[in-house]
Parts: sequence; structure tokens; C-alpha cells
Amino acid sequence: MTTFLPSTVFAQINLTPRGQFTTLNSITIGNIISAIIILVLIVAALVFFFMLVWGGIKYITSGGDKAQTEAARSQITAALIGLVIVFAAWAIINLVNLFFGINILNLNIPNAQAP
Repeated sequence: MTTFLPSTVFAQINLTPRGQFTTLNSITIGNIISAIIILVLIVAALVFFFMLVWGGIKYITSGGDKAQTEAARSQITAALIGLVIVFAAWAIINLVNLFFGINILNLNIPNAQAP
């Protein structure tokens, strides 16, 4: 009696992107972290800027009402503090790059490949 064992066949699958997607080969964890940091800074700056504009509009349309004027003034103050924090974070990132040579906006994390 002969037994037939199924042989294992492994197919060679090429997962490297081709065509217009060849730039996907250059995506690294450092690039993703850098893009996230830049995106967070831009979104935060835009949010605080529009909060500032909206607070200004609320201040103009308050019509002299003390409660509305105070609410608008506190929103303008909060937006200005937020903008200062965002730009201070950007300045700190640039100072770290200048003094320590660590460019957080263009990270290059070494990989753990064996030589």
C-alpha cells in the first residue's frame, strides 16, 4: 500500500509596490511620526486661529451684553494662549534641531537589521 503525501508548494509573492505606488517603498516609521507631528501642529494652529476669529465675531456681535462680552473675551484669550503654545512647540522643535542636530520634523530612526 502506497501513501501519497501532499507536497507543500510555496509561491513566490512579490509585495513591492509598482507603478505610481513605487514611492511607498520610502515610507518609514520616522516619516510617519514626522508627518503626524507636522499635521498636529498645522491642525492645532488652524483650530486656534478660527477660535480667535470666532471669538472676535462673538465680541463684535455681543451688543454690549456683559456676559456675552466676557465669554467672547475669554475665548479670544484661550485662542491666543493656544496659538502661543503651538508656535512655542514649533520653536522648541527648531531649537532642538539647531542645538542637538535632531530634526524631529524629518526623523531618521535607525533600523535593527543585522549587518
